[in-house]
Amino acid sequence: MRVISGNLKGRVIKGYTIDGTRPTMDRVKESIFSTIQSDVADSIFLDLFAGSGSMGIEAISNGANTCYFVDKSKGAINVLNDNINTFNIKDKSIIITNDYNEALNYFKNNNIKFDIIFIDPPYNMHIINNIIEYIGNNNLLNDNGIIICEVDNKYLKEEFNNIIKYKDKKYGSTYVYFYKKR
Repeated sequence: MRVISGNLKGRVIKGYTIDGTRPTMDRVKESIFSTIQSDVADSIFLDLFAGSGSMGIEAISNGANTCYFVDKSKGAINVLNDNINTFNIKDKSIIITNDYNEALNYFKNNNIKFDIIFIDPPYNMHIINNIIEYIGNNNLLNDNGIIICEVDNKYLKEEFNNIIKYKDKKYGSTYVYFYKKR
């Protein structure tokens, strides 16, 4: 697993084999970042279910101002810390070792909003619809903000109040949905 683009391009990301994680394939990551490229610079990025931090590291490599990495797995957090230290991006990284529900509540209670949110929970959880509802209901996405979801089937809703799907792509058995706040 490598950083695909930006100032860290080509650097190896540790953590491909973390138990309980499923890293985003490089070709999927490349396609996602080509789709959102103009939105990444100076953004506040949330990598929910971060694992090794591959998506958030890619965002920082492409100019994101700050990335919040959320994962409850101590093993994933250890690897994530190693990656952040190796890439010398600690000043742009905030790690939250917590369950996604507790992290989202923390963001709500501290009025933290995001420009780009990447959601990639374990496929068997089927919780993305609820997460997007929560984000919309609690105003966690900045105006014109983007939510990107990686799933294994087409079960996501098209619209969540003021958050609407504007694009989807299929890569083998993986679906990627793009939503925008209107």
